[in-house]
Amino acid sequence: MLMSAFAFALMSSCVKLVSTYGIPVFEIVAARAVVSLIISYADIKRKRISVWGNNKKLLIARGVAGSLALICVYFAVATLPLAEATILQYLHPVFTALLALVFLRERIQLSTIICIVFCIVGLLVMVSPGLTFDSTAALPWLSVTAALLGALGSAIAYVIVKRLSSSEDSSVIIFYFPLIALPLSVLFLGNDFVMPDTEALLLLLFVGISTQVGQIGLTKAMQTEVASKATAYSYVQVVFSIILGWLFFSELPSIWTWAGGTLIIIGAFINVFGSLKFKKLKTSQAS
Repeated sequence: MLMSAFAFALMSSCVKLVSTYGIPVFEIVAARAVVSLIISYADIKRKRISVWGNNKKLLIARGVAGSLALICVYFAVATLPLAEATILQYLHPVFTALLALVFLRERIQLSTIICIVFCIVGLLVMVSPGLTFDSTAALPWLSVTAALLGALGSAIAYVIVKRLSSSEDSSVIIFYFPLIALPLSVLFLGNDFVMPDTEALLLLLFVGISTQVGQIGLTKAMQTEVASKATAYSYVQVVFSIILGWLFFSELPSIWTWAGGTLIIIGAFINVFGSLKFKKLKTSQAS
C-alpha cells in the first residue's frame, strides 16, 4: 500500500504539471486510460485468462465508480493546491471503513481506528492554521466538492474491489477501470481536445504508468488485507505529496504541515504493528 501511495502522489504531481500545459482534465483521464488499458490487457494475456471476468455487473460498477472518482480527483488536483487537493481526497479511508462495515460486514480493528484518528487529527493540524472563514471562502467550491466526491467514489470502488477479490483476478479488476474510463472521458471531452507537445505527452505517459503502478499496489493490498485497514495506509500519500509539492512546485511546508505529517506516519506505524499483533494472535489461537 505504501508503494501505491507513492505512485499516486507521483501521479497527482504529473496531473498538476500537465494541466499547466492547457491539457483538459478529461483528456488527461483519457490518456491515463489508454496507457492503463494497454498494460492491463497485456498482463491478462500473459496470464492466459479471460479479460471479461466472472461477475461482469460488479466489474462494470467498479469501473464506473472508479472512473467518476478519477475525473473528480484529477479536476481537484488541477484546480487546487496539491496539498489541499490531496487532503480532501484522502478522506476516503474513513468512507471506506464505514462502507466496509455496512456492506462487507468487516470488523474494524482497534489499531485501524487509532490509525484513522491519528491521521484525521494530523490532517486537521496541517490545515487548521489556514481555516479562517476568509481563506476557506477563497477556495473554489466546485473544486472542493469534486475532491470530496472523488474521495467518496474512491471508497465505493475500493469496497467493490474487496468484494470482487474473492472471485476475480487482480489484472481483470484493474482492466475494467480504463475500459470504462476511456469512452466516458472521450464522451465528456467532446471537441475540447488539445494536441500535447513533447513534454506534455511525456507527462501524460507518466500519469498512466504511475497510476497503473498505484492501482496494482492498491488491488494487491485490498486482496490481502481488510478494506478499512488497507486504505488507512493511503493517508501516507499526503506526506509524499508534501515532499513532491516542495520539489516540483516550491511549496514550502510549514511547521503545522510537518506536525500533521508526523501524526500521519505514527498512525501508519500503529496500523502496521496492530496488524502484525492481530495475525500473531490468530495464529496462536489456531494452533
